[in-house]
Amino acid sequence: MATPEEAAYDKFLERVRRTVYIDELTPLATTPVIESAFNQFGTVKKVSFIPNFLGPKELPMSVLVEMETEDMAQAVISTVSQLPFMVAGMPRPVRASAAEPNMFVDRPKKPGRTIRFRWIEPNDPDFDKARRMKRLARKHTAENSFMLKKQLEEAEKLSKQQSETALTHHKKFEMMDKLLNDGVAQKLADRYSMKCFPYR
Repeated sequence: MATPEEAAYDKFLERVRRTVYIDELTPLATTPVIESAFNQFGTVKKVSFIPNFLGPKELPMSVLVEMETEDMAQAVISTVSQLPFMVAGMPRPVRASAAEPNMFVDRPKKPGRTIRFRWIEPNDPDFDKARRMKRLARKHTAENSFMLKKQLEEAEKLSKQQSETALTHHKKFEMMDKLLNDGVAQKLADRYSMKCFPYR
């Protein structure tokens, strides 16, 4: 028979299987926006934004979306992986994958897991290993800073492209609206014997 600790962890794992990890979201995305986008795949039970404590606020965000069933979560992953994700009428290069237990800040302790630590002296055999790990951590920090910079540049480039596209479409619709309102479209239709349905 499972202990209460094991039962709680099994329940948590079931929740993990129903959750989708969404990456590269615009910083402007909100909980209502996320719920509205993913409710088309089923029922969204919870939206949890993953805080970015180290990078700038302009970086794309990540979020955990908990669905009602595991099948709904799989449908989200399958669809988002194949089709562009629309936010405010613009596609975003969003990535979707199955959530993992270590992504949850409220995850319970894994049954049977223990964490041990100790201080080590310079003459300790493990001291050199710890020093190498420290250098490796610094290297990863530098690489991460470089990648964050590139990520911000790409996000800014995408935002600029989308703004230009929206402006171009707006100008086209303005021109079409003017042609229809001024009666030019009707005159052209009469000139070339084409059907033109009344506007408004």
